[in-house]
Amino acid sequence: MKIALCILARNEVDCVKIMQPLVDKQDKNSFDEIYLIDGGSTDGTVEYYQQRGIPVLAQSQRGRGKAFQVAIEQIDADAYIFFSPDGNEDPIDLPRFRPELEKGADIVIASRMMKGAVNEEDHLIFKWRKWVNNAFNIMANVCFRRKGPFVTDSINGYRAITRDAGKKLALSAYDHTIEYQMTIRGLKNRMNIVEFPTIEGQRVAGESGVPSFKTGLRFIGRFFTELTGKKDQATVGKW
Repeated sequence: MKIALCILARNEVDCVKIMQPLVDKQDKNSFDEIYLIDGGSTDGTVEYYQQRGIPVLAQSQRGRGKAFQVAIEQIDADAYIFFSPDGNEDPIDLPRFRPELEKGADIVIASRMMKGAVNEEDHLIFKWRKWVNNAFNIMANVCFRRKGPFVTDSINGYRAITRDAGKKLALSAYDHTIEYQMTIRGLKNRMNIVEFPTIEGQRVAGESGVPSFKTGLRFIGRFFTELTGKKDQATVGKW
């Protein structure tokens, strides 16, 4: 099975200088190719990867979801691992995707919510983000799960999908709801979704460009779009 590691970034040069060397230390058999899918960086992120000989695919439109679509449409591989190099996702888990994909999983998710996992808010008394994420998990499982185990982390972006599954699901979300759409449609299509526990880290540099409240509203909108079967509007997505 040919697996492509897809690094998703936009203006993350300070983070990638810390995280990419950690990616390089992982088992070389974890994936066969590596690509940067860039959402319009102007801070040297693209140049950093070009200097390392890593192919760069530029998005024609901004949006995290668009990056997923670029990977599936432009990279010739049997499966794709999506990795964001901001520090939240642990490179040490990269070798865990291939075995599950080769055993027949359609989607593999690094879960921050299942037993043995750590969410970045677990040290807090009020875990607002985690609680909201779990609410979205319950909504997705109750409304769309037809068979298989409860999906504990329907939203996390640290995941892999086979090319065949990606094509079948016809993913159309342009923004950060792409993972939620993938999980929901995977559940609706009775796909084999496998999870393993991961330890979520803290951002290693800079600040997140994703506003929590607005993003939460987008997830609510995504849920009802998938529930009603409405088509997405053809608009430029938000990163």
